[in-house]
Amino acid sequence: MHEFFNRQIKLWGEQTQDSLQDKKVAIIGSGGLGCSLGIALGASGIGEFTLVDFDEVGIHNIHRQIGFKVGDDGEYKAEVLKELMEARCPYTKVNIFTESFDDFKKRDLTFDLLIDATDNLPTRASINEYCIKHKQPWIYGSVEEFHGQVCFFENASYEAVFKINDRKPNGIACPIVMHIASLQANLALRYLAGLPVKKDILYYLSFDQEGVLQNQKFNLPAK
Repeated sequence: MHEFFNRQIKLWGEQTQDSLQDKKVAIIGSGGLGCSLGIALGASGIGEFTLVDFDEVGIHNIHRQIGFKVGDDGEYKAEVLKELMEARCPYTKVNIFTESFDDFKKRDLTFDLLIDATDNLPTRASINEYCIKHKQPWIYGSVEEFHGQVCFFENASYEAVFKINDRKPNGIACPIVMHIASLQANLALRYLAGLPVKKDILYYLSFDQEGVLQNQKFNLPAK
């Protein structure tokens, strides 16, 4: 196993790497962000993942949901992503629930970390409410067009910052999905490995009209 994780062991040593085997992570959503998160974190040595998504792969998903290929359409996204994650790493177990988050949260399972990979505000509000109630650390991410946002929520509330409605996102470019998921994954892995992570800061990444990448940070108020 240590040969498999050689490069990470050089970062933080065998003891920290071995500790990841005891961690449990829930990823809510197996679409664009969820696929990239699954690929980024699935082979990192985290012992157990839980994927929650009731949706099926559509041909229009494949360009930005990098865990899927032509021929997967009609399959449950969570099932396809589970197969990919377990095929890439023999040291992780992936559980799936093909149901809504509102149904899933009734199971009252426990995790070291929950990661939002959804694409709608009402579900994020439900995740926020659940995590506040259960004192559950969680990482938020969203993408639209060429911009995106990331935050590790601890003492702040999502609903105190964002207006909740059922608006659907505009068009999305594939690379920004991968970029935002990568930032979520970095925060997650640092946290699970016991490295410092600054909580309750909203990172907003965007391109201005001249194509310059902007990276803004906002301190969020405590709930």
